[in-house]
Amino acid sequence: MGLDDKIKNTVDKVTGAAKEKYGDATGDDEKKAEGQVDQSKADLKQSGEHIKDAASDAKDAFKN
Repeated sequence: MGLDDKIKNTVDKVTGAAKEKYGDATGDDEKKAEGQVDQSKADLKQSGEHIKDAASDAKDAFKN
């Protein structure tokens, strides 16, 4: 829900993409797969942040 979590998720996604590209360029299938996993984890975490935000917005809407 916090901005710092969203930034960390974005950094993790970019790092994963870099690992994937490095693995692809060097023929390192393990590094490529590691990068893909890192990106997937970051996407899941980011989705969780969006769900938390939506729940908070819904809760705030019912307060009024």
